[in-house]
Parts: sequence; structure tokens; C-alpha cells
Amino acid sequence: MLDKFTPNQRLLVAVALSFLFFIGYTTLFPPKAPNAEANATQAVASKTPVEQKNVSTEPQDAPVESVSNIQSTTTDTLTTVSAQEYTLKIDTLGRISSAVLRDKKHNGKDGKLAELVSTDGAKPLFIRFGDEALNVAAAKTPYSTDINNVALGENGKAVVTLTQNLPELTITKSLTFYADGHYDAKISLSNEKRYFVYLGQHPQVVEEMMTVKGGMIYAGDNLTTIFKDKDVEGRSIFTDVHFASSFDQYYASIMYGFSKETQVYVERDINNNPVTYLEGGNNFTFNGYIGPKEYKTLESINPVLTHSIEYGWFTFVAAPIFKVLMWLNGIFGNWGWSIIALTIIIRIFLYPLTYKGMVSMQKIKEIAPRIKEVQEKYKGDPQRMNAAVMEMYKKHGANPLGGCLPLVLQIPVFFAIYRVLLNAVDLQGAPWILWVNDLSRMDPYYILPILMGATMYYQQKITPSNFTDPLQEKIFKFLPVIFTFFFFTFPAGLVLYWFVNNIFSIAQQYLVNKQFEAARAARHETHLAEKHHEKD
Repeated sequence: MLDKFTPNQRLLVAVALSFLFFIGYTTLFPPKAPNAEANATQAVASKTPVEQKNVSTEPQDAPVESVSNIQSTTTDTLTTVSAQEYTLKIDTLGRISSAVLRDKKHNGKDGKLAELVSTDGAKPLFIRFGDEALNVAAAKTPYSTDINNVALGENGKAVVTLTQNLPELTITKSLTFYADGHYDAKISLSNEKRYFVYLGQHPQVVEEMMTVKGGMIYAGDNLTTIFKDKDVEGRSIFTDVHFASSFDQYYASIMYGFSKETQVYVERDINNNPVTYLEGGNNFTFNGYIGPKEYKTLESINPVLTHSIEYGWFTFVAAPIFKVLMWLNGIFGNWGWSIIALTIIIRIFLYPLTYKGMVSMQKIKEIAPRIKEVQEKYKGDPQRMNAAVMEMYKKHGANPLGGCLPLVLQIPVFFAIYRVLLNAVDLQGAPWILWVNDLSRMDPYYILPILMGATMYYQQKITPSNFTDPLQEKIFKFLPVIFTFFFFTFPAGLVLYWFVNNIFSIAQQYLVNKQFEAARAARHETHLAEKHHEKD
């Protein structure tokens, strides 16, 4: 059937089907993270090679499964750190055992405060030794602290010193906590021992479809490596790491600020989820952060941390779009109006192309009867028919692809905005008007998707077409209905963008249609005047 479509129609079908395929496929089969071993090779290819004995020692001496068992051990709270935005607890194994956000906008679907430290698996700041005898002793020996309760002011900080006395070894953790959620860490050992510091499993606050969760290594020359849950194979070793992150949709546990020589390991646990840990030294210093992936907060702590906000395939478009959105939000003070303003900016940017495309569509509509005549005349000779049709397009200044180019250019923008609204915690709980109280979630009353579908239908109705097959026309008429059903579950902010975009398309198409009607009327009057003049 597709061989009966014009080039313009075929491209439109391809774009529509690509859109539907992308949504359907990524819903059922989210994009896989690259192979772990390949990532490790790529990341360390230009670095100092890691000796094979160092690669093999840790998994044999301290399997991840045994680490998970220790992490699940019930322990008492040693120190509680309270700040305006969070409450953090350190247990008797010297780990961060809990980090609860106080703002209600972060609450889970059950209405409970967001707990950022997973109850299962490794916890932040857990230390594992290469010597199994030390591990057994460390699991039985509680840390001591110099302070049990810390209250941080708005811009305050506090130092907590933890000490663990093992046979012939003393471990000291000096932790400085800040009100914005980050901390400084210094680990000192009385004797030289090989050990590893664990980043901790990612938070498990929200479970949204089409979002990636797992681990991230940002290293070298801006090389990002993602290790997705359920899809980790083998072990990867990195050096020259800017930060290591364990993340879900909105939140992350991050370690950064260690030396370039520090080796960072990522391997799988019994569930094929990533486990990340750093190899420490006698006086090992680094920084950490546990909290929401809020752009401004991360930027104020350390600009490199903003790269932990990952938008997938469309990061190169999504990242600058989010910066523009933040700038607009600074002006309007509302993310909904900022999205509308962004839509206007994009429409202005694309206006020359969209206008040219609409004019081209109008020209094609005008010459459609002649094209049909040519197709009938040369229907037995496809090559000659195509040449004659293209010659007619050229003669009348009509570009069969001109009407599709603006749509094609909008597809990356659409998906970039989708990724922004799906991953930017800054938009979580952001209201717009009346019934829309969270632009990062679906419209609870489906008003915006229905309006989007209605405007899409009307836009289609006033847009020139040259269908020769009734079946083709029916397919296109059903597209607004199909898109509406897909948009029911999309974030309200994304639907708002597409709805406003449709309104501007309708307005622009209306103006172009009026211009051509006026031009046709003028030509008709000229033709009548010439005929009247000939009679005289």
C-alpha cells in the first residue's frame, strides 16, 4: 500500500510510525546499558593498565553476595544528623543507614516520607576489607562516635568522628555534613590494609515506567557509563573518575572528589544489579551526596555533579532545553507558563521552516489535479511518471518534503522535553493551573490529552492534503485518536507542550490558508478582467 503514497505522505507515515514504535518499544523494552566489560575496556583504555592480580583478588576474597548479607544485618543508630531538608542516620557499622527527605513533595505513592537509603544491599560508607578475618571482626565490632545528635542550621555544617577498634587495626571516619545534603569524608587506618568503600544501592522511592535506574560512572573526557538494574555482567574497573552515582528517577547517592588514581569498581550482585565501591588508602579523602538530583543544588555543591542528571539518548538536546526552562521559570515563577514560553520560543525558531513547509503543501494541493493526470498518463511507466511529477514540483516551486521537515525537527525536541519532564526532580510537584498540580505526572482528569487530540484533529483538518486512496485518508484521520490515548499516561507538562504547539500550528496554518485564498481570489479576478477585456 505504501507504494501508492506520495513522498510527502510516506514520510509522514514513517514519522508517525516511528513515534508510536519508540513509545511502544521503550515501554516494553527500555534501552539496555552497554556491556559492562566493554565499558570497562573503553574507560581505562588510555589509563594505566590494572594488573590482573588486582582485578581477581576482590571477587574471590569478598564476593558481593556476602556483602549483601552483611548489609542486611540489623544495627542500632549511632548518630542522627538533622537538617531542614533531611534527617540522616549512621549505624553502629559506620554506614549511612537512613536518609529521609522532609519535604512532602518527595513523598512516595504511599504518602510516606522519601527514604533514600535502600533497605537491601550495600549502604553508603560501608567498608569491606580484602582480609576476610578483618571482615568477620568488623561485622562484630561496633563503631563509637563523639556525638549522638547533630542539628544543622540553614547553612551549617558539623563534624562527626567515628572510630572502630579491631585487633591490631583502628579505623577512623571523620565526616563533615552540610545542610544541602553533601558531606566530606576522611578515612584513616592505623595500619596499611587493603579495603573498599561502598557507594550504596540506589534509592527506591518511585517506580515509573520508561525510567532508568542503576549506577553511573562519569570519567575521563566526559565519558558516561550507565549500568542498568537487572542488566549488569561481570566487573568493570575505572580510573580518572569524576564521580560515581547510584540513582533512580529523581534521587542519587554520589561519591566524588577522590584522586584520579582511585580505582572504582562496578560489579553485579545476585540480582544482576550494579554494586559500586572505591578502593581506599590509609588517609583516603573524598566527598559524597545523598539527595534529589536538583540541578541548582548539585551545581552549587560542585558543577560536575550536574552530569548525574541523565536524559538518555537525547541528553544533547534535553540538557540545554532544561537550562532554558530554568531561566524561564526564573522569570515566570511557574513551570507550566515556562513550558508555554519555551513552546513559543521553539515555534519562533522554527517559524521560517514551518512557514515554508506550509506554503509548499498549499502549492502541492493546487497542482494535485495535474499530478493526478500525470500519474494516470504514465501509470504503466513508474520511472517516467516520477520524473514528470518531480518536474511539475520544480516548475511550481513545490517541495514534497518541505511540509515534513518541521515535523521531523520537532521529534528530537519532543523526546528531549519528555526526558526532561520525566527525570527532572525540579518539576516534581510543580503546579500549573486548577486541576494540574504536578506537571511531572499525568493529568488526573485527562483534560489536556483530550484538548491535545482535539487540536491535532483540527490542525489535520485545515492542513492541505492530496490523498488519492480513501484508506490512506482514514489512517491519518485516526492518528489524533491514537496519539490521544498514548498521551493519557504522559506527564502533564509534556502534553501541555504539545497542546500549545498544536495551537500555534493551527494559527500559522490558518494564516497561510488565508494568504492562498486571497491569492486565488486575486488571480480569479484578474482572469475575469482579462476575459472581459477580450470580449470588449
